[in-house]
This record gives sequence, C-alpha cells and structure tokens, in this order.
Amino acid sequence: MAKFDIIAATGCPTGIAHTFMAKEALEKAAAERGLTIKVETHGQVGVENELTKSEIAGAKAVVVAADKDVQAERFAGKPMVSVGVSKALSVEAAGKLIDRALAAKGDDTVAAAADVEDEVEEKESIGHVIYKHLMNGVSHMLVFVVAGGVLTAISFLWGITSFDSTAADYNSFAAMLKIIGGIAMNLMVPVLSAYIAESIGKRPALVPGFVAGMIAIQGLPVNAETGMIDAGGAGVGFGFLGGIVGGFLAGYVILLLEKVFAGLPKNLDGLKAIFLYPLFSTAIVGLVMLGISGPMAAINTAMMDFLKGLSASGAVVLGLAIGCMCAFDMGGPVNKAAYVTGTAMLTEALAAGVGTDTYNFGTNFMAAVSAACIVPPLITTFAVVVGKKYFSQEDHDAGVVNLILGCTHITEGAIPFMTKNIWPVMPIMMLGSSIASILTIMFNVHDPAPHGGFLVLPVVENGPLWVLAILIGAVVGGILFVAFKKYDFEKNQKPAPAAKPVEAPKAAAVEAPKAEAADFVKVENVFVAEDFASRDEALSFVSNQAVKAGIASDADAVLNAFLAREAEGTTGMMEGFAIPHAKSDAITEAAVIVVKDESGVTGWDTMDGAPVNVAIALLIPGAQAGTTHLKILSKVAEALMDEDFRATVKGSTDAAEIAKTINARLV
Repeated sequence: MAKFDIIAATGCPTGIAHTFMAKEALEKAAAERGLTIKVETHGQVGVENELTKSEIAGAKAVVVAADKDVQAERFAGKPMVSVGVSKALSVEAAGKLIDRALAAKGDDTVAAAADVEDEVEEKESIGHVIYKHLMNGVSHMLVFVVAGGVLTAISFLWGITSFDSTAADYNSFAAMLKIIGGIAMNLMVPVLSAYIAESIGKRPALVPGFVAGMIAIQGLPVNAETGMIDAGGAGVGFGFLGGIVGGFLAGYVILLLEKVFAGLPKNLDGLKAIFLYPLFSTAIVGLVMLGISGPMAAINTAMMDFLKGLSASGAVVLGLAIGCMCAFDMGGPVNKAAYVTGTAMLTEALAAGVGTDTYNFGTNFMAAVSAACIVPPLITTFAVVVGKKYFSQEDHDAGVVNLILGCTHITEGAIPFMTKNIWPVMPIMMLGSSIASILTIMFNVHDPAPHGGFLVLPVVENGPLWVLAILIGAVVGGILFVAFKKYDFEKNQKPAPAAKPVEAPKAAAVEAPKAEAADFVKVENVFVAEDFASRDEALSFVSNQAVKAGIASDADAVLNAFLAREAEGTTGMMEGFAIPHAKSDAITEAAVIVVKDESGVTGWDTMDGAPVNVAIALLIPGAQAGTTHLKILSKVAEALMDEDFRATVKGSTDAAEIAKTINARLV
C-alpha cells in the first residue's frame, strides 16, 4: 500500500469547480516541495480518490480545504489544517497550507515558513464552521433545485399553461413534467435543513432535520374558523430561512441529546440510535419550529419585500447588487448567497404560477443572477482571444475552455485569472456582471430554470435579449481586461531600475570542461566564486549571463520576471539554497543557471532566515509555463530534500561536479 507524505480532502458546495481546482493546486504545491500527496475530492458525483485507513495512518499531515462536511473526524489525532476551499485555489496558497500542516507536527524548519497571519487560523474559526454546515446543506439542495427547476421550465415548452387540463394548450406529458419538477423543488427546503443538521449531528440528525424542513414549508396549521391550532388547518410557510434555522436547531439538539444520554450503558447504543434520538429530537425540534413559525414567516416576508423594494428603486440598483455579489468571489460565499437567494425567489415564483407578480419578479431575478454568473468566464475568453500576446499559453488555453464553462453557468473558471491580479481584475468582473444583470432586468427577461446557462435558452422569455445583455457585459469587461494586461505587459518590458554593473564572471576555482549537448545544466552556466551584495544583484547577474549564453534576448525582461516571482513569495528555501524562477517570452530556451556565493547573499528571505549560498535559477520560455516550468521546479525541489545532494552542491567548488549532480536529478 502506497504511503503519502500529505493527504488532503477538498469539497465545495456545488462540487463542480472549486473542489478540483483546489486538488490541482495542492498536488502542484506538494510537487514543488518534493512531497507525495493524495487528494480526496467531494464533488457532485460523490467521493473520488477516497482515502483508505492505512493511507490516513501513514500520512505525516492532513490538509482539509472544504466548505462542506468531508468527514474530517477520520483524521483525528493527525497534524491537520482545516480551511475553506477558497484558501487553496492557487499553488502558493496551497503551499502555505501544506507548510502549516507540516508545522503542526513540530518541524521547526517548516514552521518558520508559515505566515504569522495564517497561524492564527490554525484553529478552525466559528464562522467557517457555521459556513461549512450551511454549505453542506446547500450542496445537497442545489441538485434538487436544478433538476426540479429545469424540468418545470421544460414543461413550459408546450405552453405557459400546458399543465392545466382546463387550458387550451394543455398537454398531459407537460403536466407530468411539471408535477415531477414541482416535487423536486418542494424537497429543496427539507433537504437543505436535513443536511445542515447532518453536517452537525451526523446521521441521527437527518430525521429532525427533515421534519424541521417540512415545518418550514407548511408553517403552523390554524383552523380558519376557530383561529386555533388544528392539524387539518392551513399555515403560512417560512421557506428558505426557516430551513436554515431548522437545520442548525436539529443538529445541535442531537449534540445535546448525545450528552444527555451519554451515561446510558454501552449495550443501549442501538436503542439510542433507533428510538431515543429520533423520538426526542423530532419532538423538541418540531415544537420549537412550530413555536417560531409566526416570527419566521414575518422575517421571510420582510426579506422578500426588501428585494422587491430594490427592484422598485430601479433596474440599476438591483442589477448592480446582483452583479457585484455574483462576481465578487465567483462561486464563494457571496456568490452563493446571491445564487441561493435567486433559487429561493424562483421556487416561490413557480409555486405562485405564471402571470402573477411573484412569478414575474422571481423569474426576472433568476435571469439576472444567471447572467451575472455567466459573464466572468466569457470575459476571460474574449480577453485571451483579442489580447493573446499579453497572456501566457497556459492562460490562453484556460480562457478558451472558459467559453464552455461560461455558457453552462459555471463561474469558477475565471478564478485563476482573478487570483493573479485581484486588483483590478475583480472590479472588472463585477462591472461586466453588473452590466449584464442591469440589462437583463431592463429587457424584462424571465428565466424559469435555475441553472444550465445557454442550454435552457428555449424556455427563457426574451432569450435573444438575454444573450445580448450577457455579451455586452462580457465584451465591456473583456476590453477592460485586455487594456489592463496590455498596460501590465508594457510596464514589465521597460528597463528595470539600474543595478550594479555586472562584471565579467570570475573564473571558477577549477576550469571546467564543456558539457555535452545532452546536459541540461551546462558547465559554463555554473558560477562558483561570486560575491553579491543583494538578492537583486544576484538575479541581475543571472539575467545578464542568460543573454550572454543565448538563453534569453532581453536581460531586463528576465530580471523583471525574476522580481515579479519574488514579489508573489520568496523563493528562498533552507540551509542556504534558493530556487528563483523566471517565466518570460524573452527567454528562448529552458535552462538552469547556478550561482554560488560562499559568504552568503543577505536580504533574501528564506525559510530558516539563513543567507543564500546557492541559487539554482530556472529560466523558462513563456510558452512552456505550467509544463516544463513545473516539471523542472518539482525535480529541483525534490532534490533539495536530499541531504547528500545539498551537501555536494553546497560544498563543491567544481562547476563540472555541480552540473553533473544537478543533471542527475533532472532526468
């Protein structure tokens, strides 16, 4: 059975994009550190790459990056870091999580690498715990909403009143689709409530959770004639908010009962699970939910009135609010708040029936939310096509794929672009989404389906105008994105601040023979007797040597690329090593240049605070970023974990021996 240094579990509410983006980032970050890793994903298709008991037992540390329940109790006793999935979407962020997880086992050299601000998060915050429970319910609920909403929307293809047997456009098949869709939609709140409860109290909490959700739909039944509580009467439901309250109530009631019944003999565990927990929890939760039905119904009504009030303020106000929320974190908590609100409004709209004010407002609101979610990925597609020269090949490929993601209502594809330059990319995305939302509301578009993107166009009222609104938002955002990338590109092409003039390379202690063409690290690119006053001087030296060796065409551009990477996070490692790396179109071939400074380069941040004696610099052409770059970087990082490798490279003054030692680890 294979053993892994790190094991991880990732999961997001929808299980579509964040889950697998975090998995990829963690795998790349582990490779950079020469560590083995296995990542278990909790997506909409279920658990994949599931961790075994022996793999958990054999791991050095655990990283949990999830906004839903991933059964973290399996990892009890292991050094562990638990955060939201959004904190593991970049390789740099994932690397910090791995460092923190390893630091938890008392490794001082790794602990020094953990950021101080991250260390205060070592204990999972109350806010994240609550959010994780909520999102566990949302993730289970969304599939019911999507299935029910789309089936209901499809039934409208035969006519808006095709489900009504007294209407002229009646169709029995359409009526059956609407019945099935309605049942699925009606399960939304009970499922939400049940799986919030399950995340807190595990399986025993499902029963009171479902009961709480059903009460949230039905409210407290009252006899219209007597005004008294009557099982045969009718109540006012308090919907989505009630489901949330009921879910948390049910979960924590189970935790309370576990403490109350903790003193019972062990042989009565079966009785507790099958009788005591469901009986007492259902009674307690049911009574509380019925008791608060009046205030909760009032709060629910007030929230809906507030949203309608925003609409009364004009399309610009409502559309701006929707657009900014949807594009703020692209699938994160704020985005989910807007989307889930849209689905709640849509549920009420479909229940109210076609032609009602509630239906018109709810479907218009849903159309605006969907438009805002579709725009960000399309902005990146427009940008990488129109401004191709300003993007790496990796970004260009991702932007093209985003055309498919955007058209199918998957916002998360735009996240990698935003994380590289939060400012001004986030405001650009928010502006594009807001334009699409505002125009959608102004064009009076109605979308009776909660998901699917352009796949549900046949059931969207004023569909062509909806597409137009989305395209306008995407083009405006795309133009601004290209303008920013052009500015950034041209700024990085300008000469770097004057550095100390680079003298001719000092002779190596031993004259080294020419390396064979097959050798990646050439002997003439190993400099063993240098003396640098600073990190920037060392990187300037490497950049100039790259031009002299024919590896690059512009030393300033290469230096800027090195410095840009250092600005993202230091490449200083431990025990006197650094692995600076530059990705630039000015680099014509992938290469490694090694410089040694026996006295040590000060001012170069390292994990252990020691000065850098050996810098193994990686130079990668822009077109090879993400491929050659990661392969070489991972091999060098892995080599640095080897004590013999470090001792040989650091202790030798023979350029040929150093080149040979590094080449042996790059094969």
